[in-house]
Amino acid sequence: MRIAVYPGSFDPITNGHLDIIQRSSRLFDKLIVAVVKNPNKKPLFSIKERMMMIEKSIKDLSNVEIDYFEGLLVDFVSVKGAQVIVKGLRALSDFEYEFQMALLNRKLNTDIETIFMMTNYKYSFLSSSMVKEIASLKGSIADLVPEVIIQDIINKFSTK
Repeated sequence: MRIAVYPGSFDPITNGHLDIIQRSSRLFDKLIVAVVKNPNKKPLFSIKERMMMIEKSIKDLSNVEIDYFEGLLVDFVSVKGAQVIVKGLRALSDFEYEFQMALLNRKLNTDIETIFMMTNYKYSFLSSSMVKEIASLKGSIADLVPEVIIQDIINKFSTK
């Protein structure tokens, strides 16, 4: 069974993330979307909220599961029995950082491969940070995030 892990903060999931999830789910028997719990970052949404928004967004993808991890990505990938890490790229600037991480992960575990997928050009400008900024200023986030989570994001800012 070919298993891949697509890691990220997904704070919140965007249509760019969803594009990578949908396309990579067709390449692997099982895709694990792994929400990173990074103690050095202060996310807007909790792990549980991020996982719930991803779940709502991918309900039609039967071979995709959602999990979270903290610590080394290669350790999580090994525990899950996966062989591949999927990384989405928007621009050349993403590649430089992700290339270094791929080489480091390869050094830590030579059995794990990293593949890079370019996001659809429609989302090359898109980031979770931009979505949060637009939403915080009461701008429209339609077409930036999956429709099923727009209200979740709006609600988060209405309670602040």
